[in-house]
Amino acid sequence: MTEHENMREYQLAGRPRGPAPQRLPPWLKKTLPAGDTTKPVRKILKGLGLVTVCEEARCPNLNECWSAGTATFMVMGEICTRSCGFCAVDGPRRPAALDPNEPKRVAGAVAAMKLRHVVITSVDRDDLPDGGSHHFADVVVKVREAVPEAAVEVLTPDFRGVAEDILRVLDAAPHVYNHNVETVPRLYDHARRQARYEWSLELLDLVKRSSDDVYTKSGLMVGLGEEKEELFEVFRDLRAVDCDILTIGQYLRPSEKHLPVERFVPPEEFDEYKRVALGLGFRGVASGPFVRSSYHAAEVFDPVQAE
Repeated sequence: MTEHENMREYQLAGRPRGPAPQRLPPWLKKTLPAGDTTKPVRKILKGLGLVTVCEEARCPNLNECWSAGTATFMVMGEICTRSCGFCAVDGPRRPAALDPNEPKRVAGAVAAMKLRHVVITSVDRDDLPDGGSHHFADVVVKVREAVPEAAVEVLTPDFRGVAEDILRVLDAAPHVYNHNVETVPRLYDHARRQARYEWSLELLDLVKRSSDDVYTKSGLMVGLGEEKEELFEVFRDLRAVDCDILTIGQYLRPSEKHLPVERFVPPEEFDEYKRVALGLGFRGVASGPFVRSSYHAAEVFDPVQAE
């Protein structure tokens, strides 16, 4: 292994320096592109003072996506009020006040990047009475005004199951409403201590029942210790609330403070998950080691929309 490849392996394992805690299997190694092909996106984001989940969550696909001119915007700050065992985003502690100019800046970045599919996510803001839903909705409105031809996908928190807050974001008319269940119910106390599996299912159900126009989407990580049949049961639960699109990817440990990887799932198993999910009626499925909620989001959504 070259020094260049070895550094990339450390990055994927969530360790910027020192020996990697686990050697990654061959299918989880990526080659860094030659030169800085991310510069145009980086310049826009820095110039507008915007945060991305790509950076905050240490996504292994950052170079690939930014080199292709895409990024996933993370609004409402860099600090989360929750402490999920798998997530690299800073928290839990009290975040700063919301920036009222952020919606316009996000819209400006979308226009500058000429995005045809926009993904907007956020930290959890349990410190706010509305969970930040007014602000999130305003971002969607401003983006749709600035680039009306673009598809807008939101990846929201659970808003603690408050229907009014969930519907406020829906009323801003995103094309895709995404909310991740993340893992199987048995592991929630382990991985998502401040969330509830029922809140996530109820959110997706409420969105689908409230709008004939929106597509719903959810995502799962694997490798946290779940059993295959538990995953399939979550697939069935999501289909029971008419979820349209499913993403399945490998969990990678961001740091030693986070939950360990229990297993690296081989590519052929991801193929099996996709076959099972499509057989249950999902309209679009992305399943693979590097799949994340917003990874190739347009490519996943376009065929579903075209049906």
